[in-house]
Amino acid sequence: MAKSSPLKKESKTSAKKTAVKTVKVSKKVKTEKKVVSAPVPEPSEEKKEIISKFQVNDSDTGSPEVQVALLSGRIEKLVSHLKLNSTDNHSRRGLLGIVSKRRRLLNYLEKKDEKRYKGIIDKLGLGK
Repeated sequence: MAKSSPLKKESKTSAKKTAVKTVKVSKKVKTEKKVVSAPVPEPSEEKKEIISKFQVNDSDTGSPEVQVALLSGRIEKLVSHLKLNSTDNHSRRGLLGIVSKRRRLLNYLEKKDEKRYKGIIDKLGLGK
């Protein structure tokens, strides 16, 4: 019995796809590549709630406070996952990266504006 080869599936999470267009220019064939962006998914209700709680103004989604709050939410989820799956080293490595990114953002905020830094630390219940 012959084994069938596995089928390759396209990733649904790919952010960009490449469209190839062939153009004929006076006896020469020129191939142009055009990058097509995928639509940006709508944030979840939980994420919207965190953004509205920590945003500096109405249109704010990327301030350090919001980023730190979103990363803290992801950290909490990963910690609870790792309590159940203690041998999941791939998730543990991801957790360390997220913690490092949050620490860098907090260091930046502390240098830029100590009052905002202390405010976010108190709201999230983080210790230095």
